Amino acid sequence: MAKINVLPKHIADLIAAGEVVERPSSVIKELMENAIDAGATSLTVEIKNGGVTYMRVTDNGSGILRDDIRNAFVSHATSKILTEEDLHGIGTLGFRGEALASIAAVSRVDVLTRTADDDVGTVYKIEGSEEVLLSDAGCPEGTTIVVKDLFYNTPARMKFLKKDVTEGNSVAGVVDRIALSHPEISIRFIRDDKQILVTPGNGNLKSTIYSVFGKDFSNALLETSYELNGVSVNGFVSKPTASRPNRSMQFFFLNGRLVKSMTASAALERAYKDAIMVGKFPACVLNIDLPFEMVDVNVHPAKTEVRFSNERPVFDAVYYAAKNAITVKDTPNRLTLAQQEVQRQGNFKPETGDQLKLDRKKLGRTELPEKIEGFWSKELPKEWERKGSGSSKKKSVAKARPDEPVNEVPAPTPLTASDRPVEETTKTPEVEAAVEELKQEAFAEPKKAPEAVEPKAPEGPVPYVRKADRPKEEPKAEPPKKAEQELPVVEDVPVVPFSEETELPDFRIIGEAFKTYILVELEGKMLMVDKHAAHERILYDRLIANKEPVQSQMLLMPVTVSLSKEEYSAVLEHTDLLQEAGFDVSDFGPGLVAVREVPVMLIKEDVTQILSEIAGRLLDRNDPTPEKLDWMYKNMACRAAVKAGDDTPPAEQEKFIEYILSHREVRYCPHGRPILIEMTRPELEKTFGRIQLKTGPSVRQTVRRKKKD
Repeated sequence: MAKINVLPKHIADLIAAGEVVERPSSVIKELMENAIDAGATSLTVEIKNGGVTYMRVTDNGSGILRDDIRNAFVSHATSKILTEEDLHGIGTLGFRGEALASIAAVSRVDVLTRTADDDVGTVYKIEGSEEVLLSDAGCPEGTTIVVKDLFYNTPARMKFLKKDVTEGNSVAGVVDRIALSHPEISIRFIRDDKQILVTPGNGNLKSTIYSVFGKDFSNALLETSYELNGVSVNGFVSKPTASRPNRSMQFFFLNGRLVKSMTASAALERAYKDAIMVGKFPACVLNIDLPFEMVDVNVHPAKTEVRFSNERPVFDAVYYAAKNAITVKDTPNRLTLAQQEVQRQGNFKPETGDQLKLDRKKLGRTELPEKIEGFWSKELPKEWERKGSGSSKKKSVAKARPDEPVNEVPAPTPLTASDRPVEETTKTPEVEAAVEELKQEAFAEPKKAPEAVEPKAPEGPVPYVRKADRPKEEPKAEPPKKAEQELPVVEDVPVVPFSEETELPDFRIIGEAFKTYILVELEGKMLMVDKHAAHERILYDRLIANKEPVQSQMLLMPVTVSLSKEEYSAVLEHTDLLQEAGFDVSDFGPGLVAVREVPVMLIKEDVTQILSEIAGRLLDRNDPTPEKLDWMYKNMACRAAVKAGDDTPPAEQEKFIEYILSHREVRYCPHGRPILIEMTRPELEKTFGRIQLKTGPSVRQTVRRKKKD
């Protein structure tokens, strides 16, 4: 065995720094938490080049005494705890005493600080854990820490940093989360000499959410407040209609500390179980307050993972807080397009009830020009309907009279602990089961509901002729092949290219069951084809063929999408990948991207939902780029494919069947669901009792033979 040596101090400091300081955002997190523990009410964060070359955190807290400033940069030196018992009731964000020592070990640090009792401030400089300067300085009350040249003495760590834009977005994400956890503190964030974020610091969480995420996200939230068994939950949860495709916008703060809690996530999603679509997730900004002795934060160096002494009270409090919000405070969406149109014009006359009479003369609208005969079409609508094109049925719409009474729905009563659902019990194993189910779902792709794309209508009535009734073309005589030109026969070719000249077996489309499954008669068999799965596979094959670029459609007005800072960074990193998939996405400000072009096949889809799903997928750094592009193709094909319940013309049904029969490898959709199921004629006739399979002598014959013997 080799000789055991005691490592020098500077090497030990570098090893310890790796557990706390991973990137610039780690430095900002530690410095901001120290400022909050010092009682600051105002914080300014500034970075340059993603924080790699310059970071500054200024606060108006209590400051550091000159006699203590050297000890502040010594490992395991802290003012937060003193005895062993203090570890069982940690109420501060920091307590280990490793942050400043770890930061100073891998960077150049300048400190300006002054306490309320000191007349003169102190300047302290330290580089690579080595003191450079300690002197007097003029500065306001509080502390300013400047960190320069991160990892300048550890080039191996430097090369693992991402681009400046990515690192800067990571820092912005940390600032956002800390601002949400402490709305009573005014936080200002400056990035490359540009002010990105300012929070009011008035203690109003809704105002802070508005400053961080904007109007759209904040307007889709419901306020909640609940207390049960010593656990208090306050904050906001999203409306069920404002669900998101992933959990990136779920923020849980435990006693003012951002944590990742599967227990809280499971409780939140259990509350939305019957109110949200499958594959969607609620968003929230919830502050959970509980006694310090009920939680252990000394689990991970990043202090984002915690351990509860009893998970059941936390689960119940989060569950009922969210359930009451969506039950009592959620109201149906109202369509007020007419009122908005009138208000936009500026002149309106409100009438009794819900009706508004518009005075077109006073609105000053420009009259339309006279219609030119035959400008848009050559036929009148009545003539077109008489020829049989489309459906001419008109549905009568019942109008409500103004004098009719409106039935008001009484507001639901808030839930209490006594109104606990039947499936909710006080047993801890159930909480563990819910958390385990959430962990399994976290690694599975969310199910996406396929949506329809309206088929193109023919220009006129086109009679449909079935495939079996069409006249067969005589096969062309092929010239005899020479022996030297013959190639070896390969059995079970995986791919059979489709062309108009491919000889297909005769088939007959019987009909369509439940507007979902196409029934086909083929060579003594009956095929049941899932039209959505078939269409999805056809679109996916066309996308991956790469014979021509994905066709895009420019939007009349760009759509802005609000994302978390991590998703925002991931989207900007993969703009070329999105361009290949048919999306034109550009930066539109912190946390916002503008979508200007989308694939033609998705022109009728919700652009915000699509890009949110893609951003969540791009955030997975373990997924290689080809896999990400393939996932986008699958997602696009699923959304654009015809959906179960849609009307599918017979000609389109026949195209689906022709493609399936000409491609032997097409048996499953891109997500693995079967496209077709076949049933032979003998099996069908056996089910109806038309034939019986002979498996040997019957029981009666066997008994008769035994009697004769």
